[in-house]
Amino acid sequence: MPVHFKICVDCADPHRLAAFWAEAMGYEVEDHSQLIENLLAQGVITEDQGLLVEVDGRKAWKTAAAVRSPDDPANPETGMGKGMRILFQTVPEPKTVKNRIHLDLHVGLDRIESEAARLEALGGKRLTDVISEGGATWIVMGDPEGNEFCVHS
Repeated sequence: MPVHFKICVDCADPHRLAAFWAEAMGYEVEDHSQLIENLLAQGVITEDQGLLVEVDGRKAWKTAAAVRSPDDPANPETGMGKGMRILFQTVPEPKTVKNRIHLDLHVGLDRIESEAARLEALGGKRLTDVISEGGATWIVMGDPEGNEFCVHS
């Protein structure tokens, strides 16, 4: 039986990264406000615990945000996707070394340059020129917090 998974990214500002990656990948930022409202109503959490922030006019977790594929179903009670997801979670330490895992965004050879430019306009940073090796072509980029990823053929 296959194992379901999500990719977790440690970061300083989960909502900023969720917004960047949702735009970068054509994903949706998950709306956890219904889950939060239910937990508040049940008394599981309270407004004064410092767990919540307001993002785009709705309650959100202060230290976590996620994006999901718009093609995958989501749980209406939690807002969490049931398929491919990326979770951004706050950690106290800054990024200091190269990622040991990264995403490749496959856009096709004819779109590498234009996609890199689009991602730069969203707050990403181009880290290399075009690299061609072994029949593949890519550009290494960094997201707004410097996490490396590749725009790939």
